[in-house]
Amino acid sequence: MPNDRNTLLTRYPELTSIIAEIERACDVLEEAFRTGRKLLVCGNGGSAADSEHIVGELMKGFLKTRTVAEAFRQRLAELAGSEGEALACKLQQALPAISLTSQTSLITAIGNDNGYEFVFAQQVLGYGQPGDVLLAITTSGSSRNVVNACLAARALGMIVLGFTGQGGGRVGELSHYLIAVPEGETAHVQELQQAVYHYICAEIERRFFPQ
Repeated sequence: MPNDRNTLLTRYPELTSIIAEIERACDVLEEAFRTGRKLLVCGNGGSAADSEHIVGELMKGFLKTRTVAEAFRQRLAELAGSEGEALACKLQQALPAISLTSQTSLITAIGNDNGYEFVFAQQVLGYGQPGDVLLAITTSGSSRNVVNACLAARALGMIVLGFTGQGGGRVGELSHYLIAVPEGETAHVQELQQAVYHYICAEIERRFFPQ
């Protein structure tokens, strides 16, 4: 797994042309998390799976063990003694991220009542705050429900980080920052995207949890 820059570019030299964009995405996410903001992630099909995957790497330990803060550990011990201590040992610090592909009942309700093209935008409206980041994943750059999510995010004052195949499409046009991997075939786009987001998750974790 490419968890450092040299490994990433050695294994995937085609990403050299966009490494500046990848590093910029790391900076954008670091700034958001450091200022108390959160990440929303969406995509369809394989990109929906990637949304879940990314959130899984951010919300708990990825390559590092993220021991909870001492003040939180002490508070748990005060509340519940040895039970609280045991709980503290099992919890890990998190970087706040939500996959908009997870809410089955909500997604089907929106899809049934309003239309599938609005399933992500509605959640952006409900969860999003100014300064939050939307990671919009679409291999084509033109998925209607992802485009609508970008529009809603921009209207709320969120930062849109597009994650697409080459060209970027409509999502690229709506993004403040864009990572458009240099591939056009869906499967190959997704292969490169996974390498990129593993690198980003590892880099963000390193910045917040250096030990």
